[in-house]
Amino acid sequence: MTHRTEKPRVGVGLVGSGFMGRCHANAFGAVSGLFDLPVQPIKAILADATRQAAEAGAAALGFARATEDWSDLVFDDAVDIVAITAPNVLHDPIAMAAIAAGKTVYCEKPLSTTAASALKMTEAAEAAGVVTSVGFNFLRNPMVRLARELIAAGDIGVITGFRGRHAENYMINPDTPHSFRTDPQGGGALADIGSHIVSMARYLLGPIAEVQADCTTIHKNRPAAPGSGVRKPVEVDDMTHALIRFENGVSGSLEANWAATGRTMDLSFEVTGTKGAIAFTQENMNQLLVQAGDGPGFTRIEAGPSHPPYAQFCPAPGHHLGFNDLKVIEVAQLLMAHAGGPACFPDFREAYEVQRTIEAMQSSHAIRSWVSV
Repeated sequence: MTHRTEKPRVGVGLVGSGFMGRCHANAFGAVSGLFDLPVQPIKAILADATRQAAEAGAAALGFARATEDWSDLVFDDAVDIVAITAPNVLHDPIAMAAIAAGKTVYCEKPLSTTAASALKMTEAAEAAGVVTSVGFNFLRNPMVRLARELIAAGDIGVITGFRGRHAENYMINPDTPHSFRTDPQGGGALADIGSHIVSMARYLLGPIAEVQADCTTIHKNRPAAPGSGVRKPVEVDDMTHALIRFENGVSGSLEANWAATGRTMDLSFEVTGTKGAIAFTQENMNQLLVQAGDGPGFTRIEAGPSHPPYAQFCPAPGHHLGFNDLKVIEVAQLLMAHAGGPACFPDFREAYEVQRTIEAMQSSHAIRSWVSV
């Protein structure tokens, strides 16, 4: 009889059991059945704002213990990885405590509420030598990875332009009440979803050197709280348009819009070159449109096993990955890095650079001029 060697166990502590918390829990639960990893994640502790919420979340998501105090989770010896899906304002204190405790830190975007805070977190993590990862999970799409490879290989020639957009409609209703999203610390549409298209632009073409942005508040006031008859002014943008110039000299544009009528998940880009072009939208996340050479138009490339790590999920093309699969890919990379493998991308340093770019856009709007990042 052969005995299977048990893999080292890695304890996961999850802070927050809302939508993104459930996504993290699902990914940690599914990853070992899909990827051959050197470690086995164990759902150790879940923390939430109240004891009742924590216990309900732990029971629903399969965590062994629950706590209403995130610091108890961070400093518990059973926790090796701290996964942060708490409100943005809590990212800094939780991550800093986890870094001080020598834990791997997996934080949802944005890394923090300001670039200064994000830089502090980044420098602390780098000084401590801990593994970090930030949840820009749309970068894990095999089709986005393919686009980056085609650009780097010169398949569409010298890059001449970039157009990027992240547009959704979840804030189109003026009676949608204020929440963490409309709090000035939340940053508005630009910080909330604009960070995704900024991260994608950097992933495809490199650092952004200069920006000129215009921020617009479509709905000037909203209910103060759910069910409230009192309306409070909105101090953040609903929509931002920006001209950008990359360090490599390529120019282009970005849009962030959470009040885009008819759009549910238009995280999209088009990259043009001297020999062709590439187009993508997350609304059709398993397809990449490529025009190269003398062809009359775009050719559709369907995601399949030849586009890693699609084959981990399905042996046949055209069967499609989904949003939660991207999170599983992200967690697989996190666990590999935790075990001593390649560093995660994006890590805290990259998330700081994204936040710095967002703040440059906000500054540009304030002074009505181009701003260096």
